[in-house]
Amino acid sequence: METALTELVGVRHPLVQTGMGWVAGPRLVSATANAGALGVLASATMTVVELRAAVREVKSRTDRPFGVNLRADAGDARERVRIIVDEGVRVASFALAPSRDLIAELKDAGVVVIPSVGARRHAEKVAGWGADAVLVQGGEGGGHTGEVATTVLLPQVVDAVDIPVIAAGGFRDGRGLVAALAHGAAGIAMGTRFLLTSDSTVPEAVKARYLAATVKDVTVTTAVDGLPHRMLRTDLVASLEHAGRVRSLARALRRAAGFRRISGLSWPAMIRDGLAMRHGKDLSWSQVLLAANTPMLLRASMVEGRTDLGIMAAGQVAGVIDDLPSCEELVTRIMTEAAQVLRALPPPEE
Repeated sequence: METALTELVGVRHPLVQTGMGWVAGPRLVSATANAGALGVLASATMTVVELRAAVREVKSRTDRPFGVNLRADAGDARERVRIIVDEGVRVASFALAPSRDLIAELKDAGVVVIPSVGARRHAEKVAGWGADAVLVQGGEGGGHTGEVATTVLLPQVVDAVDIPVIAAGGFRDGRGLVAALAHGAAGIAMGTRFLLTSDSTVPEAVKARYLAATVKDVTVTTAVDGLPHRMLRTDLVASLEHAGRVRSLARALRRAAGFRRISGLSWPAMIRDGLAMRHGKDLSWSQVLLAANTPMLLRASMVEGRTDLGIMAAGQVAGVIDDLPSCEELVTRIMTEAAQVLRALPPPEE
């Protein structure tokens, strides 16, 4: 299936595996790429040295295009951009809108730039700055999310910009792909669906927790870092929501100390990161620290398998996913189903 997305990045299928921290590592990204979709490596939870090693590992596993997801507000963002350019990575994606200068630097080096946005005005801004495509996530998506459903937000963005639009939030199968194409998208991006594959390195106990979840077990909370965050409802989430200010600060300090040891960041750097993630919100100091070390809460589950101590970001589709195919099986299934859906549509009237 050829779309503006497949032509832009050189993949066979208009499917994107999103850059999920602690999840989208070399194994998942290369498996996605080898299946003909666009795999995106998550760099925010890696040091600069680890990122270069991860990029080279992906290149050793596949000769197909892939991407790297960056935090535009990170202090070492330009170092990471240099790795992308030096290593010949095809796509740079961003969780937050990159600056005009950063987009230009990447484009001058031949890198395809695809920022993620959650509002029409943000899509218009990055399109005006020269982004090659935009990934728009509706409120059904996992992790930090907005309030507007994909089916409402997507057509707004498609109508507003003249670059390819990738739809995210609520997708898992071929029917969703066809629906997104009907809205004018050039493809779909999925996080939770790729997390729940046999190629994902997420511990089996955590995958089992996802598979057991119903739609009602997926919630949006601001208790983790002060921003709307879609995840599985767990005892930890409930305790964060009901914790007092002193207890929240103590918990945040413990988590922040752990993340500091792993990341090598100083306390001032961590606080700067936390403040940068506030997005103008009036957050307490415990929320600022939690914003800075949210990766530790994700690591506890996605790496260590601690469903009791970690958070599990999840799109609403987690409640309707019940299997763990390989990336190859998943991509083949989605594209086969999409073809069947398209064939079943009545022909247009003459």
